[in-house]
Amino acid sequence: MNMSMTLTAAESEAQHSEALVQIRRVRKSFGAHEVLRDISLAVPAGTVTVLLGPSGSGKSTLLRCVNHLETIDGGRIIVDGELIGYRQAGHKTHEMSPRQIAKQRRGIGMVFQRFNLFPHMTALENIMEAPVGVAGRPRAMAKGRALELLDRVGLADFAGHYPAQLSGGQQQRIAIARALAMEPKLMLFDEPTSALDPELVGDVLDVMRELAREGMTMIVVTHEIGFARGVADQVVFMDGGVVVEAGPPHEVLDNPQRQRTRNFLESVQ
Repeated sequence: MNMSMTLTAAESEAQHSEALVQIRRVRKSFGAHEVLRDISLAVPAGTVTVLLGPSGSGKSTLLRCVNHLETIDGGRIIVDGELIGYRQAGHKTHEMSPRQIAKQRRGIGMVFQRFNLFPHMTALENIMEAPVGVAGRPRAMAKGRALELLDRVGLADFAGHYPAQLSGGQQQRIAIARALAMEPKLMLFDEPTSALDPELVGDVLDVMRELAREGMTMIVVTHEIGFARGVADQVVFMDGGVVVEAGPPHEVLDNPQRQRTRNFLESVQ
């Protein structure tokens, strides 16, 4: 019995170390308020992890820590074998320079609740901006790729439109295309449909489903239970800054083991 338990723990550690994203005992506080308490999580390459939980549970903070938009107070986050936001020097870690952090972020795309498009730029220009201005790609190459991405998100006919001329759902799809333009290895979505009118949600989720089918590694904060059930490989329910329950969708969503998880799911379904 003990041997079986030891093997299971070893197997779990091996899976964690091989994951594209490794979140190890991460802690984060804002003043006296501890938002993340010893969070550990592994996200294998090519999988979708959905973070569920009530407001204030720490989901969005955890997501922002993954690309170092928020610093952490303890633990470590590793993406594709690289320590995020910090460099190791002996037994100590030191925060990287803003330039080094920006370079790391190139491989991590993020889509926010609010679209954050540049209002003075067309859809095409929004998508081209980072590849040209940050990655230094030739404008012709960046334009060709941006046109491909516009077609991919179903907006090929809107290249010359400004954000004010687009619906919220269209703006969010442009934001997804903009993140994809940097060819990220990981995509983070922070409640990407929560600011949209209900009839616009479907188009955005369809784009995300297609990304999942293509094997994009994704971490998604959302309350869209149907999306989680149909697309996620792993569902993580958080509350009070801790992981309450995690596992495949059919376990966490259809047969939750914790009463807190059951109460939450009853409130949102």
